[in-house]
Amino acid sequence: MLLIHGYLGTRGSLHLLGSRLTQMGHLVLTYRLGLLHTGDICESAALIARKIESIAAQTALDRMDIVGHSMGGLVGLYYLKRLGGRRRVRRLVMLGTPTSGTWSALLGVAMAPLGRASRQLLPDSSFLRDLEQGSLPEGVEVVSVAGERDRLAPTGSTHLEGVRHISVPTNHAGLLVDAEVAELVGQILSAPAPAKWPIQKTAAH
Repeated sequence: MLLIHGYLGTRGSLHLLGSRLTQMGHLVLTYRLGLLHTGDICESAALIARKIESIAAQTALDRMDIVGHSMGGLVGLYYLKRLGGRRRVRRLVMLGTPTSGTWSALLGVAMAPLGRASRQLLPDSSFLRDLEQGSLPEGVEVVSVAGERDRLAPTGSTHLEGVRHISVPTNHAGLLVDAEVAELVGQILSAPAPAKWPIQKTAAH
């Protein structure tokens, strides 16, 4: 499985979640996505696409799971919908991913004015409007996990038509460090593929 970190994050921010998923028996990969991941989301998705194709060419691996935190979920979603990721992705799990945008990205505009991602994360950005077009590809399970106390990506901003939604009692950072969230992600990745996910579900952990 591939873990993708979020905006203003690093591979180090994924360490605890990655370690816990490894202990559960998952093979976990991560990649560095520029300085604090402030660049174009489309370019990050293209890099992920190249990495996955390289893995597929060198191994017997045909499909893999992606877990993206915050903006990392948008990277995975763009890869899935726009770059042919349906051929390689079995499951996409988005943790605190603001699929409809977040005004907290204004902070990023001030901190990293040259980083395109902050503008792409704003509600009603051209990037999000484009990504919204078209349905999710069949044969790929998409799950959105939201933190009930997440002020950076409130639950309402994480909803996406056609995906399974789960709410957990934590905040944005807790989605990466809480043991209960890691356990939930591990269960999602290990579960048999259902014929069709229920669209809405709330989990108490």
